[in-house]
Amino acid sequence: MTPVRALNTGGCDAELMDAPAAHAFDSAARRFLEVSASATGHYDAPGLGEWSVRDLLGHTSRSLSTVETYLDVAGTDSGPVDLADAVAYYVVIAGALTDTEAVVQRGRAAGAALGQDPMAALSALVVRVPERVRAAPATALVRTPFGTMTLEGYLPTRTLELTVHTCDLAAALGVSADVPRGAVADAFAVIGGLAAMQGTASAALLALTGRRPLPAGYSVL
Repeated sequence: MTPVRALNTGGCDAELMDAPAAHAFDSAARRFLEVSASATGHYDAPGLGEWSVRDLLGHTSRSLSTVETYLDVAGTDSGPVDLADAVAYYVVIAGALTDTEAVVQRGRAAGAALGQDPMAALSALVVRVPERVRAAPATALVRTPFGTMTLEGYLPTRTLELTVHTCDLAAALGVSADVPRGAVADAFAVIGGLAAMQGTASAALLALTGRRPLPAGYSVL
């Protein structure tokens, strides 16, 4: 594919995010929306852990809305990048993920924010955010609470979250997740990178190739 190009704020050509990472994100978002359609009428049913299905929908929707929010925060600013890629991002946020009550409450708040017609709210996000991604330079800054990244570096974190939580949602609703291949590939690339950094890749490889089960409680997140 010939890269799509646009002028950045400095007047130099910059490649847009019309790339495999953007397509993986888009396909993950669309599959999330498709699975979410089965939630209609079941929003109060158990979702994941302490979350209802509505809460889980809300939490997963943040994988879209945060892209938009963090691009807005960065605006047209330029500056150094604090986090090089998705693996670096998850390493930095590992401490924050231990605050489970805060995560639970954010999911509930996001679920409530979907309003009376969650599918309409989710549909709007799934149309709007991937379009904005495709129109932005790959090097556009994304200012997360944990450090500044490029859009290209941040996007696989959102694809991972969308993919995993679509599986969670499908399990809660008793439907097939059937997540897209590109989204799965990006998710596994991040998970594999984390396992390698943590020194636990051999356990994951042995389990995924049918040699032995994973240790109890194993997780890279």
